[in-house]
Amino acid sequence: MNAKLFLMATASSVLLFSCVSTKKFKESEAKYVQLSGSYLEMQGKYRDLQDQLKELQALLEKSKNQNAELNSRKQALEQQIEALNKQIQELKNDKNTVIGQLKDLSVITGAQAESIKKSLENIGAKDLYIQDLQSSIARKDSLNMALVMNLKGAIGNLDDKDINIKVDKGVVYVDISDKLLFKSASYEVTDRAREVLGKVAKVLNAQPDIEFIVEGHTDSVPIKTAGILDNWDLSVKRATTVVRILQDNYGVDPKRMTAAGRSQYIPLGDNTTAEGRAANRRTRIVIQPQLDQFFKLLEPKK
Repeated sequence: MNAKLFLMATASSVLLFSCVSTKKFKESEAKYVQLSGSYLEMQGKYRDLQDQLKELQALLEKSKNQNAELNSRKQALEQQIEALNKQIQELKNDKNTVIGQLKDLSVITGAQAESIKKSLENIGAKDLYIQDLQSSIARKDSLNMALVMNLKGAIGNLDDKDINIKVDKGVVYVDISDKLLFKSASYEVTDRAREVLGKVAKVLNAQPDIEFIVEGHTDSVPIKTAGILDNWDLSVKRATTVVRILQDNYGVDPKRMTAAGRSQYIPLGDNTTAEGRAANRRTRIVIQPQLDQFFKLLEPKK
């Protein structure tokens, strides 16, 4: 009887242990699945953060290059200003010398006095002219940099191979690749082109005094189709297509725009390589400097 009871107790223990183990195993298995899902989710977030880090590093590198270019231009302007200030100081010294010499003269004719007076007035006028010129240079550079930043902000984070904005010798250039604007070997625009041109037009419309040229550029590969005679023809038609879109779709004043075809003759890259030819196929918007501000400085004061 005792043996029978012992066997029954043992069987019950084994069965109970088996049920508990199976339950714990299922709980562990469920937790493992949950942890696996969380791990995969964390991996996805980690890859996203890595991609964002790479984008930020690329933007930082571009900003460093732009800052270096601005510092270089600033140093050049500072050197010019320093040279002009030296000239001003020399003129002031000459003025003081002349005044000292006049004090030593006992007799001076009326004509001589008038001549000296005019010379001294010219010195003062030149000093004011240099100050006005310095102010205009600083104002022009500030306007150009503000325009560049507005364009980059409006266009967004596009690859520099597709669109590049820069300032060179006081002129703002916007280069847009042909693959972003046009279908291959055609002057028919893509859907993406209208989006990009709309963003550019928004910035240009905010600066109604700015005039600009739209230039079409090609590579050196000859082209001749039913609707295109050669690279000259293609570059002109692409330029006029962009001008029409800016006018008709986005309300840019046509009096501010000039359309020009440059064909293959102003390349950015080597036409013997695929990469160079891709760089040469572009539409360039050249924002012209407002020279009237400088011409006004040359006008005689009334």
